[in-house]
Amino acid sequence: MGLYPLFADLTGLPVLVVGGGHVAERKTAMLLAAGARVRVGAPVLTPALLQQAEAGKIDHLAGSFQPAWLDGVWLVIAATDDHELNAEVAANAEQRRILANVVDAPALSRFQVPALVDRTPLIVAVSTGGAAPVIARRVRETLETELDHALGPLTALAQRHRTRITQRWPHLAERRAFYDWLHDGPVMALLRHARPDDAEQILLDALNAPASPSAKGSVLLVGAGPGDPGLLTLHALRALNRADVILHDSLVSDAVLALARRDAERIDVGKRCGGRHTQQEQIHQLLLEQAQAGRLVVRLKGGDPFVFGRGGEEMEFLRQHGIPYEIVPGVTAAVACAAYAGIPLTHRDHARTVHLLTGHGKESMDAMDWPALAQDHQTMAVYMGVARLEEFTQRLLAHGRRPDTPFAIIENGTRPQQRVISGVLHELPAHAKEHAIHPPALLIIGEVAALAHDHAWFGK
Repeated sequence: MGLYPLFADLTGLPVLVVGGGHVAERKTAMLLAAGARVRVGAPVLTPALLQQAEAGKIDHLAGSFQPAWLDGVWLVIAATDDHELNAEVAANAEQRRILANVVDAPALSRFQVPALVDRTPLIVAVSTGGAAPVIARRVRETLETELDHALGPLTALAQRHRTRITQRWPHLAERRAFYDWLHDGPVMALLRHARPDDAEQILLDALNAPASPSAKGSVLLVGAGPGDPGLLTLHALRALNRADVILHDSLVSDAVLALARRDAERIDVGKRCGGRHTQQEQIHQLLLEQAQAGRLVVRLKGGDPFVFGRGGEEMEFLRQHGIPYEIVPGVTAAVACAAYAGIPLTHRDHARTVHLLTGHGKESMDAMDWPALAQDHQTMAVYMGVARLEEFTQRLLAHGRRPDTPFAIIENGTRPQQRVISGVLHELPAHAKEHAIHPPALLIIGEVAALAHDHAWFGK
């Protein structure tokens, strides 16, 4: 190792920052947050530092650097824009055996200030030893997306009851199992839902129970978006990294599945048009069996679970059988595919309302309010309608929708192979046949669809 990793307790200890600019201001803020008594030495301070000095939060040593400023301090940060002065500060600190950091000069520094991921009291520090701070920042950004914000309250809760936990489970293996349950089970879930009192009560119930909490599975109904892994929410990404088993639709892209925990079991429960078809009842049974076996199950759905995804039915089934569940919304296809085709679903000049429709099954078609749908200045986004494009077109035209109403078909929306076919309504079936449109494809009808011609920015 180039550096020895160390977390220092600076509570109440005097530290020195040399420099009064904006860099010194940032360094001072971090030291104050750690509870240090901060001295800032500089001829002139930024308005924020000056305000802190006037409020007595920091001590201002006015004027040019003097070696005596180092007397009694535990560490020093040189944060001026004068290289020679910074080197002088570092040399004087070295003589006094005081740890020094010189901003942007790792060769002169005895310690480095890392990039931080703050889930207080959990802190993750990332450092490249000053070799490439930008890379450390990028790693920190990655960790920010991976580490659940509920980890902070969870760590604080565990800290508060640490003595009782140790007494309750004196053997290390049992204690490890409890902490795993604390992280993976209902306590963490409740903290994520901003219910700290309920979370603490469950922890206390476990502490008072005659035996260790038994493993109980749960289900996360997760929206995977339409394909681009960059459209996953942070909650969805974290769910994929926690999953023991993933029940996924056929529309979930390989790129999204590649982000899941490597050892998670993957079960394809997709419903393919004209191909293998998993009955919804079979999916329900799989969810029940896996959860009752104590596993964390991610039910991964293309788009959003509650937009033509039958997530509502699965939620009701889980509740009826007493299986804990969470809902992680996803970016639905109408929103994402339209955006990737340069089509706004609403526009002050073109569309006052949006209708989300499904062309899957004759019952869906018969139930639609065709006279209302035939009105101008509204947008229709039709899911699963490839097989019924001709019928859809005929019904709209029969109820008075203008034949020159623009349409756009977005095939494989948000994926590298995305293509957009556009035209006017009366030509829709012919265009779809000419270009051999296949699912997954989203149909958009309405004045806004014309914008795809000039504003498309992704795919063909």
